[in-house]
Amino acid sequence: MEELARESISLLAKPALDWDGPGLSSSGAVFIMLKSALGAGLLNFPWAFNRAGGVHTALGVELVSLVFLVSGLVILGYASSVSGQSTYQDVVREICGSAIGKLCEVCFVFNLFMISVAFLVVVEDQLAKLCDSLFLNMTAPAEMAVPHHWYNDERFSLSIICTLVILPLSIPKEISFQKYTSILGTLAATYLTVVVVIKYYLVKEHVVINDPLSKNSLSSWASMFSVIPTICFGFQCHEACIAIYSSMQNKRLSHWVLISTISMLFCLLIYSLTGIFGFLTFGSSVAADILMSYPGNDVVIIIARLLFAVSIVTIYPIILLLGRSVIQDLLLKNRRKYTVVTEDYEKWSRIFLTVAWIAITLLIAMFVPDISKIISVIGGISAFFIFIFPGLSLIFIMQTEVVSPRVRLALTAWGVTTLVCGAFIFGQSTTIAILELFNEY
Repeated sequence: MEELARESISLLAKPALDWDGPGLSSSGAVFIMLKSALGAGLLNFPWAFNRAGGVHTALGVELVSLVFLVSGLVILGYASSVSGQSTYQDVVREICGSAIGKLCEVCFVFNLFMISVAFLVVVEDQLAKLCDSLFLNMTAPAEMAVPHHWYNDERFSLSIICTLVILPLSIPKEISFQKYTSILGTLAATYLTVVVVIKYYLVKEHVVINDPLSKNSLSSWASMFSVIPTICFGFQCHEACIAIYSSMQNKRLSHWVLISTISMLFCLLIYSLTGIFGFLTFGSSVAADILMSYPGNDVVIIIARLLFAVSIVTIYPIILLLGRSVIQDLLLKNRRKYTVVTEDYEKWSRIFLTVAWIAITLLIAMFVPDISKIISVIGGISAFFIFIFPGLSLIFIMQTEVVSPRVRLALTAWGVTTLVCGAFIFGQSTTIAILELFNEY
């Protein structure tokens, strides 16, 4: 584990092309892929299993999606080897052209922005339960209402955390010390999965589900596809995969296929266990955030809430840095056309972007009813990185690579299939998000 941690820290600390070590090992690559994928999306899987119409339906959608998830990772690794680039945006720009490259940058920033909102919504949910635990006697009757004061309001607590913790961590130009805490997300996800499974077997009376394995008669095609945004958000590690591939010792495509498959299967196991047992424990009453379905005074669940809250607070600045760097680079590039960029300009533009990013994401998070609304949007945007851009890259590569006509036709057809599926998922997820927003208000 120490060796894997060192490899992870080194990769996070420097660009892949500047890698000066012996290269990332296979185990290190799998470890970092898991860290990139496992996170807050796990909280939504039991709710998604219920929304999809049951365990069988949700697992079926997961397994079909897994083919495209692994395919996207393989295509991106192949595209990186063809283009010689080591970041997602650079690969897309080099292969698909500047126009699609700019679209990729816009999607990249917007995706990171919405992930930041989702993170704050999760923290707010956990703060709500933690505040209840602190201000209500642990031995008090469960039906007793928690007295509501301004100082135990989760919105007030979230604002304080953003101001006193997240903002100071996010302002510096380099936040390399944050890489040491990035393992917390994986730890929190693994811990939650174990807790959900154990809690299911400890519950004396389970929620009665007419057909716990399948509710196809009650579910529509729309409800079945509604699990896809959660899958896209949960399994999303495609933006980081190119940097991981570029830093590996063994860059053979067959080896990268194995790494991608193993990583996604591990994710599938963790997400499926949480989704199945969380759904079977609470049935149709399961909350969009599984932790909100458990009582606030359960010590084991309190630990899970703290783990998720701390991991998100420490990962949020990294997400902000990635998004801020793209926007700030555009600002600095535009200013260089007219004048010299001074250190003061760089400093104050960085501070302004940081404060604006935190303030806007905080404001949105305060008025979002639950994480499922945000995940619908993120899932739609994630389709660009998992389906659309890989599909486009494969189509463009096949126009220039020297391969047999049959191989070119087959791979071009798969690229078109991936592209069409991505466009459908984006349209479906975005439409659902908009309709639910209108229904909410």
